[in-house]
Amino acid sequence: MRNLNSVELKTFVPAKDFPLSQRFYQDLGFTPGWVGEQMAYFSHGAHCAFLLQDFYVQDWAENCVMHLLVEDVDAWWEQVQAAQLAERYGVRLVPPQDQPWGMRDFIVFDPSGVLWRIAQNI
Repeated sequence: MRNLNSVELKTFVPAKDFPLSQRFYQDLGFTPGWVGEQMAYFSHGAHCAFLLQDFYVQDWAENCVMHLLVEDVDAWWEQVQAAQLAERYGVRLVPPQDQPWGMRDFIVFDPSGVLWRIAQNI
């Protein structure tokens, strides 16, 4: 029988302004791996990665939701506040709150309108 184990799952995240989005994600705490003319690989730790692409469709971007599960959501919130993402990028933030589905999370919209829920289990 063949080995059908998965190795990794990544999503493609749209960028309306590719250079601006690259700076935003670095300031959010992601590390660029490689950057090409139309795509960039971003990661955080060993198990979180996505591909930022120089491609934008408003309806798609504004309906795209990313979920990042972290160990300490309040530490992430403090880092987002310290990086002044709202002021520097004109993005909307929603402070941490406990959710009825057993998570504490906060919301960050990226410069293209992609919604990120950054959460921890409670």
